[in-house]
Amino acid sequence: MELQKQDYHVDRPLMNQEQLEELGRWDLTPRTYQWRTWLKCSHARARALLIQHLPVLGWLPRYPVRDWLLGDLLSGLSVAIMQLPQGLAYALLAGLPPVFGLYSSFYPVFIYFLFGTSRHISVGTFAVMSVMVGSVTESLAPDEKFLLDSNSTVNETARDVTRVQLASTLSVLVGLFQVGLGLVHFGFVVTYLSEPLVRSYTTAASVQVFVSQLKYVFGLQLSSHSGPLSLIYIVLEVCWKLPQSVIGTVITAFVAGVVLVMVKLLNDKLQRYLPLPIPGELLTLIGATGISYGVGLKQRFGVDVVGNIPAGLVSPEAPNPQLFVKLVGNAFAIAVVGFAIAISLGKIFALRHGYRVDSNQELVALGLSNLIGGIFRCFPVSCSMSRSLVQESTGGNTQVAGAVSSLFILLIILKLGELFQDLPRAVLAATIIVNLKGMLMQFADICSLWKTNRVDLLIWLVTFVATILLNLDLGLAVALAFSLLLVVVRTQLPHYSVLGQVSDTDIYRDVAEYSDAREVPGVKIFRSSATIYFANAELYSDTLKQRCGVDVDHLISRKKKLLKKQEMKLKRLQKHKSPQEQAVSSQDNSVSINVNTNLGDTKSNDVESSKTKAMPENELEEIVASGQEDAKAIAVPTLKALGLPQPDFHSLILDLGALSFVDTVCIKNLKNIFRDFREIEVDVYIAACHSPVVTQLEAGQFFDASITKRHLFVSVHDAVTFALQHSKSGPISPILATKL
Repeated sequence: MELQKQDYHVDRPLMNQEQLEELGRWDLTPRTYQWRTWLKCSHARARALLIQHLPVLGWLPRYPVRDWLLGDLLSGLSVAIMQLPQGLAYALLAGLPPVFGLYSSFYPVFIYFLFGTSRHISVGTFAVMSVMVGSVTESLAPDEKFLLDSNSTVNETARDVTRVQLASTLSVLVGLFQVGLGLVHFGFVVTYLSEPLVRSYTTAASVQVFVSQLKYVFGLQLSSHSGPLSLIYIVLEVCWKLPQSVIGTVITAFVAGVVLVMVKLLNDKLQRYLPLPIPGELLTLIGATGISYGVGLKQRFGVDVVGNIPAGLVSPEAPNPQLFVKLVGNAFAIAVVGFAIAISLGKIFALRHGYRVDSNQELVALGLSNLIGGIFRCFPVSCSMSRSLVQESTGGNTQVAGAVSSLFILLIILKLGELFQDLPRAVLAATIIVNLKGMLMQFADICSLWKTNRVDLLIWLVTFVATILLNLDLGLAVALAFSLLLVVVRTQLPHYSVLGQVSDTDIYRDVAEYSDAREVPGVKIFRSSATIYFANAELYSDTLKQRCGVDVDHLISRKKKLLKKQEMKLKRLQKHKSPQEQAVSSQDNSVSINVNTNLGDTKSNDVESSKTKAMPENELEEIVASGQEDAKAIAVPTLKALGLPQPDFHSLILDLGALSFVDTVCIKNLKNIFRDFREIEVDVYIAACHSPVVTQLEAGQFFDASITKRHLFVSVHDAVTFALQHSKSGPISPILATKL
């Protein structure tokens, strides 16, 4: 059945804000205080709070064992196979002994199983977090501080103890920040990290990771560098010492890298045929350890190996509060970055599978993972994109998969960890570099952003350059400050437009963009694309006066001068009259000219008095001697009577539909606009103002005897209709029942 084309008509009375409030019975909703609900106590509320802060109690009792258990077991095993090599490698990236990477793959993962709300992200060691920790440990505990007196050999035992204490204290501090921010519902802070900023930051961090692994790939001993330009210094030192490379180490790293790349390509090609991906990293680690032990790579070729991996768990240790002052800045940066990565991935998976992630509870869960992990000598963790994708693709449905992977890592820590003592560090470095492929591919964002959004491209480039040159902590601060500054600048430079009516409709669009939009005769409609506040209020006023085609300030200044000149002439005439004439004149024809001297910010014009056409003296004498009606007429002189040019419009409509809030500067600016345009005989109206903005205008005492809610209209078309019907030039009645 075909739909017949019909003509639709809208017919309603013209309506201003006052009439709308009366018709709709508008009333401010009573304010509810959140703290009153917090203080309520009941069994249902206690249970809801417990489930909110310990989500595992909500979903685990309803866990469908038959449907999900097998998928979670396979997923947990697959993730654990990846956790093992990545834990060892990322501990190396953090400047710590590899076994602490295994600890960081066990404690935080199990804590997140209890407190997390995302069902698919894999919490644990992550390259970006590890390199941020490594920059802290290497700057506060460099190798130079642990040189033995006899030679230049580094006391690795003392160095590792100090670095472990730094990393664990840093983890506790990161956890305290995240838990505190989560409890005060500060999860929205991550919204200030835009997607281009996060992607650029992780890309720059991946470059930092790549450069930091070059010393293990080439077997070089490098000096410790920290602070701004440290990355440049490391690259220069690597290039300088490249002839000193250990050939066996280079070959080991190259072969391991080629094997890992081939296995990943094979997994991508056979993805649809394989129930589980081939564990290339684990197989490479096992094979490299066996070859290193059998051939004796350390003794014969000087290839550096992992070394002693103690079996069993370590006892908990309290953090060192004296280090808090040194670590507080880095801890906050790591806390924000870790949460940003975790919540962005969590929301992607939640949207894909149809559930909700609580950002504040995620902040608490990550914070507790880092806090408790720090007590057990772990370094700060977040979630890994590669492991999360594997956890989802291999059938993982809940964090039971995470619990399974953490138990598998526990088994390795207790029994199997010592078997990897002969694992070459170059293989771990190759594992890290190969896993950077996904983040390094983000360089393609430059081309896509160039085509779609140049402002986002600018944020991307500034973030990348700042992070590369200034290091990770300062780079994040500069990127965030630049991003927020750019938002402020963009609100200061909005798009201003003069609107015209599209023919035969009640739609008003920018006359510069729509050729069929025509300005309504005698009416100016002005709109800004951004809200008006202290940063752009003056620009709004200046642009309005410029787009109207009238030099408002100059016209007001001329009017004031002419009125003052006439007043002085009247006074001179009064002095020359006889006392009897003055008495009669004062009784019958009292002339008062009100001069507004409070008009601020008007432009001065020195040449103007000689060019303006003032009334001649004989005219003034006739006015003084005339009757009461003439005296009343001259009491408020018009521009025409003063010989001044009149604007070509009688009404100004401010379309404030884009306003989301107003401040005191905005209110004062709007009052000045009303005052100035009325001074040049132009009526001012406001259209399309939202109710919250009207409430704020009311609270800011915008309305008074001269500006009422009758000057506010529900739409631009209502304001135009009213302005035309009540113009001084005569009523022009457009049909409000518009054919659409």
